[in-house]
Amino acid sequence: MSTVPTLRAALAAHRFGLAEPHLLSLTGDPTGWLLSQIGPADAPRGEGLASAAAGLRQFYAFARERREVRRPVDGAEMAKSTEAQFGEHFRAIVEADLRSRLATAALTQRPFAERIAMFWSNHFTVSMAKASARGMVGAFEREAIRPHIAGSFEALLKSAVKHAGMLRYLDNALSAGPNSRVVAVLARRADRRRGDDAEPRAPRLTGLNENLAREVLELHTLGVQGGYTQSDVTEFARVLTGWRVPGPNQMNELRDGEATLFDPTWHEPGNKLVLGKTYREGAQALDDVLHDLTHQPSTARFIASKLARHFVADDPPPALVGRLAASFTRSGGELPALYRTLVESPESWEPRLAKLKTPEEFVLSTARVLNLGERIVARGRDAGISTMGQRVQAAPSPAGWPDRAEEWLGPEAVWKRVEWATRLAERVGQLDARSIARASLGPLLTPATATQIERAADAAQALTLLLMSPEFQRR
Repeated sequence: MSTVPTLRAALAAHRFGLAEPHLLSLTGDPTGWLLSQIGPADAPRGEGLASAAAGLRQFYAFARERREVRRPVDGAEMAKSTEAQFGEHFRAIVEADLRSRLATAALTQRPFAERIAMFWSNHFTVSMAKASARGMVGAFEREAIRPHIAGSFEALLKSAVKHAGMLRYLDNALSAGPNSRVVAVLARRADRRRGDDAEPRAPRLTGLNENLAREVLELHTLGVQGGYTQSDVTEFARVLTGWRVPGPNQMNELRDGEATLFDPTWHEPGNKLVLGKTYREGAQALDDVLHDLTHQPSTARFIASKLARHFVADDPPPALVGRLAASFTRSGGELPALYRTLVESPESWEPRLAKLKTPEEFVLSTARVLNLGERIVARGRDAGISTMGQRVQAAPSPAGWPDRAEEWLGPEAVWKRVEWATRLAERVGQLDARSIARASLGPLLTPATATQIERAADAAQALTLLLMSPEFQRR
């Protein structure tokens, strides 16, 4: 083995992984190191992590408590009080989920697999920024995403779409077919429940909701230019009716771990026409639509573009996108084949560092290079990532966090990174930033950065310069 880290080892560690403290261990076969990681994600770290069913029970318990202890206050006070109490009610679940996600990524020996899991969690976003999904985001990642990252795209898609977290986040748990059997009954019940909208309640009738149907087509499969129409969205929403989460009185009737059900009384009867194909009523129609979406050419192209953009460049090479799309189509959406194509494509190994690390990636890279492990979350539940503009597991929209550098490069955002790096450098003590830079960056370390680190006034400043260097901030 070479005694000098190779450029390919450095790119494997930073572009595909989450940074490594010693690149020499990868120098022998960086490509093989990445390929060996293709498989299901690591078991998440942490004990007693809440399942989706536990999150639902917690939500219903909060709603019950609110009904039992209501007191007369003005509207502004009630809204503030409810939100504060809501946050407190879910604090233990949320903090455990965040610690688990960050500790798992900071300590994994399979960082490429972890990056893939993070990619798909963002692709199929479920966010605790929406109250109805609170307490279920970590469960969604653990139950719907991590076990399926090395299977087929179809299996991953079905797992994500049917998960209770997704059904609540995109309001399908409230979607009823206009001609379903339950409409009249629930309409009368909804009239009786009108009142304080700030109070979380068991699911109630809202009519046909198109949110999940639209996002599956636009964000998860075909893409915004994928060739679907508004009629396809509406018809797909009708297919999705009946896919719900159990109400508070149904929780004890489900098998352990279950948090999703198909309720035929909420399902829109009759055939549905989606993308020119007719689907019969019933639960099976959803699987059939998702199967057909997987095999659409637009889906292959959309997934290929997103994967190439995430790992290689904001504007990915067309040849790479084409090769990935062909691999997706040829394999029927088998994800290991897609990852192998990514790793083995020459465009993936261009030496220019074209991608900017998100705040979460920056913090995790720091934790790994400095061997901080779980200490990275010791002083705060998200290790300060939210101060840099990225609330972990709380993306602002179903589109997830942006994957282009321009979204993270505003002056204030960069300054927040400087402040975070400075505080961390002062806290970790006397570390030799020069040797850390050489060991973790190898040939990516430029003479200019090496000189700046060498001339730093003290160890803390030297480490800050390393963490804020272009070589460390980019991948």
